Parts: sequence; structure tokens; C-alpha cells
Amino acid sequence: MRGQRMAEQGRTPGRTQGYAGTWPPRQAAQAGGFAPAGFSVWPSFIAKLREWIAAEAGAGRLLPWVPIAFGVGIAFYFAAEHEPVAPVAAVAAIGLCVAAFLLRRQKLFPFAVMVAATAAGFATATWKTKLIGHGVLARPMYAVSLSGFVETRDIRERTDRFVLRVTQMESPRGQTKLERVRLSVRKGTAPAVGSFVELKARLQPPLAPMRPGSYDFGRDIFFQGIGASGFVTGSIKTLEPPLSGGLSLRYAALMQGLRDAIDARIRTALDGDKRAIATALLTGRRDAITTPVNDAMFISGLGHVLSISGYHVVLCFSSIQEASLSTVFMGFSEKARDGFGR
Repeated sequence: MRGQRMAEQGRTPGRTQGYAGTWPPRQAAQAGGFAPAGFSVWPSFIAKLREWIAAEAGAGRLLPWVPIAFGVGIAFYFAAEHEPVAPVAAVAAIGLCVAAFLLRRQKLFPFAVMVAATAAGFATATWKTKLIGHGVLARPMYAVSLSGFVETRDIRERTDRFVLRVTQMESPRGQTKLERVRLSVRKGTAPAVGSFVELKARLQPPLAPMRPGSYDFGRDIFFQGIGASGFVTGSIKTLEPPLSGGLSLRYAALMQGLRDAIDARIRTALDGDKRAIATALLTGRRDAITTPVNDAMFISGLGHVLSISGYHVVLCFSSIQEASLSTVFMGFSEKARDGFGR
């Protein structure tokens, strides 16, 4: 018995005492063989994840996820290898929305709502593309005669740019018809918004992404209804329009007139960089901002404020912050008054 006990413990007469055993210890190993030390964490993590999902699918918490699923459907549309069939996408989205409504009292209702919202986003992007579909220039064109209405005008640092709604297009080498083109001209020579002009231009197809996965300029201007870009090669003639430009063109001309009036008023009241920044914040014109000020704004992270949208975001955030601070201070004042009153 003594020899057997010594053999089990690895003890040999005349040698140092040792111990022989298996690794890992039997108490740490799970039934069925060896398992990683952190493997037991996964069941608790999965249970916690299910608890979170159940909480997010609770009453009043499902709605914020609907626009996210809608955006995922739009992303699926842009990731598609070919153009989907619009009627099929619409019928599928309607069917899934009806199914989600019928399952409103079932446990699958949250999942059905997410699937229906994704299908709705996919169908919306498909029909949006179909509704604004227009001609796009495939190869460069030279000496193109264009006539139409000026819809927008963008005054830039070195050149001006405007969008022309084409009513007539003639080219000696092609029969391509475009609805809108974006043209660049020398600074200070862009025609007024709402005017009817006639000109000659050199047109280029929309720019493709510079590298795979980068920003797609062509897709951006496609959804703006623009089929080509280029520059004016001759003089611009302003003519009497043969037809009315419509209510939207009148509205654009009115708004551009207001911007020009605001810009003229600022130029008479301020000067230097103050005038340039005020004009950029109120009208969106950034051509007068000097390079040092422009670089300082972007380096400090305030470059987005120079755009109209960024300015509106700052105003909205400032209003919310001021309202929040006012509420806090009012509550603190009431508590302090009650304390002093005692």
C-alpha cells in the first residue's frame, strides 16, 4: 500500500519528491474534454444579448429602429449589381407591410416590421431612380449649342458655375438630348437665375469615382437631374424666353434675388473678413473669404459653420443648449429660494 501510494504521487526512493497529473486539472476541465477558459462566458453573453433585444423590441422602443431599417434597404439598392424591377419591388414592399400589420399581435411583429421597413426603403430608392431617370452623356461633345433657363448659380473663388435647364440642344456629331447641364464660366460672368440664355459649350460625362468605394460624383449629379458638366466656350446671350419657366423657376429667381440683396447690404456695412464670413453664413457665398481665414476655420474644426446648413445646425444646437441651461438654472433658483425661505 505504501509503495502504491508513493507511485501515485511520483515519489521514488532516494530522489526528490514530485507530482504527476493531467493538465488542465480535472476540476477545471468540462465533461467531454478540454474547453477554453472563457468558453463559459458565451451562454451568459447570448442570454444578455437576447435580453437587450427583447428590451429594444418593447413598447415605444421599436419605432426609432424603423428609419434605420429603411436606410438599410436604400443601401441594399445601391449595392445591387443591376437595376431592380420597380413594380416587383413595390409589390413586395406592400405585401411585407401588410404582413407586418397582420402580425401586430404576434411575437414575430418586431422582426416583420424591420423586414417591411427594409423592403420599403429598397422600393423607395428604386422608384426614386425611375421617376428622375434622364439622359446622361456617355462621351465628350464639342461645340454644342445650348439654350434654356438658368436654374441655379454658384459663385466660387475662381470661377462661377450655373445649372442650365436645356430646352434646345444641337451638336454636329450627336443627337444626345439632355435635360440639365452644369456649366462653368469666368468669374463674374454667370447669368442671372431665371434668365433664358443661348450659348456654346464643351460637355463632359459625369465624373466616375476616383477609386473603388470612393465618392461617386456621377451618382450625386444624377439625382440632381444633371446629365453632363462642362464649360462655356463663347459668349452668353440673354434672350426673351419662348415659353414660361414655371413656378419653381420663379421661386428660385426670387430666392436668389433675396440673397443678392442681403449680400449687397452686408458689403456696405462691413468690410474685410468680417464681411466675407457674414456673407457666407447668411447667403452661402464663400468666394470672398481669404485663404488664411479659410484654413484657420478648417484646422480648428469650424469649417462646416461656413455653409448654410452648418450654420443652421449651430443655431439649432445653440438654441437647445440655451433652453436646457435656462431650465437647469430655473430649477436651481427655485430650490435655492425655497432653501433660503426656510
